[in-house]
Amino acid sequence: MINANSKNTYFDSSELLFVLYQKKLLIIIIAIIAIISAIVFSSPIFITPLFKSTTIIYPTTSSSISNTLIVKDQNSDLLRFGDEEESEQLLQLLNSTLVRSRIIDKFNLIDHYDMDVNSPLIMTHLFKEFDSKFKFSRTEFMAIEILVLDHDSQMAANMANEIVRLLDTVKINMQHKRAMDGLKIVENEYLQLKADVKVMEDSLTKLRGKGIHDYESQAEMINQQLAIEIATGNTSAVRRLETQLTILAEYGGPYVSLRDALSYEKEQESEMKSKYSEARVDAMNSLPQSFVVSKAFAAERKSYPLRVIIVLLTTIAVLFFTILVILFLENLSKIKLRKV
Repeated sequence: MINANSKNTYFDSSELLFVLYQKKLLIIIIAIIAIISAIVFSSPIFITPLFKSTTIIYPTTSSSISNTLIVKDQNSDLLRFGDEEESEQLLQLLNSTLVRSRIIDKFNLIDHYDMDVNSPLIMTHLFKEFDSKFKFSRTEFMAIEILVLDHDSQMAANMANEIVRLLDTVKINMQHKRAMDGLKIVENEYLQLKADVKVMEDSLTKLRGKGIHDYESQAEMINQQLAIEIATGNTSAVRRLETQLTILAEYGGPYVSLRDALSYEKEQESEMKSKYSEARVDAMNSLPQSFVVSKAFAAERKSYPLRVIIVLLTTIAVLFFTILVILFLENLSKIKLRKV
């Protein structure tokens, strides 16, 4: 009894194939309609085709020009590609509002995307459209891929290449401002040191006018000569030497202090001059911030929509749904007959 009920309620595969065979004409007609509909609704009339342009760049190292070319830091190399940190920095710049706004303004994307300028949410819609058409990602080899989609293939290529150029401009401008601020600080310190050295040199010149040229050697020589003159009883020579010792005693201390301070300040001035030269190089010069591996070009074929895939998936989905409906209706009719 149980087995009989099971046979009545069980819908085996052979029965399924038999039902589908009976409905084959209906299934074929629905499949044809699905294919035609998918082809029509994926055409340019309903879906705007988009062309893809891609450019790939590598970041450069973050070392300053002076460290790389003048100081010759062993960790810096003008020709070395940047690492993960530099790649992340470029990605942050690419996703910044500054880069996005400049691209929007330069290519007049509000008109290009045919947006309603009177809409209160125009910027929200514009940024959303921008984010859907511009993609920035890092490859497994630490390069940066810039991908642009647009209904105009040449426009897509132009925007992708412009982003690379703009990326250089934005980063260089940011670094230039910082370098100029640093240059002003170093320049002020350098000029102050030069002024201090000049004052010390003028003071030493005045002390030399008093007859003090080398305190230690002069004091030793005068004392030796004084002992000799005292021993020989040369009174006039003794008085002259004592006068010289009095002058040395009065100005010798300031002379030694100034001389030693001047020597130290000149060392500081020399170091500051080197820093000033490096700061000038960084502030007055710039280098490209990326290596361009491949430039974007106008695509010859559209990338979206992929009509073959759309047609295939649509047809499969419609056929699957059709089969489910057929099975449902068949089982529903059997249930009704069983109740009768």
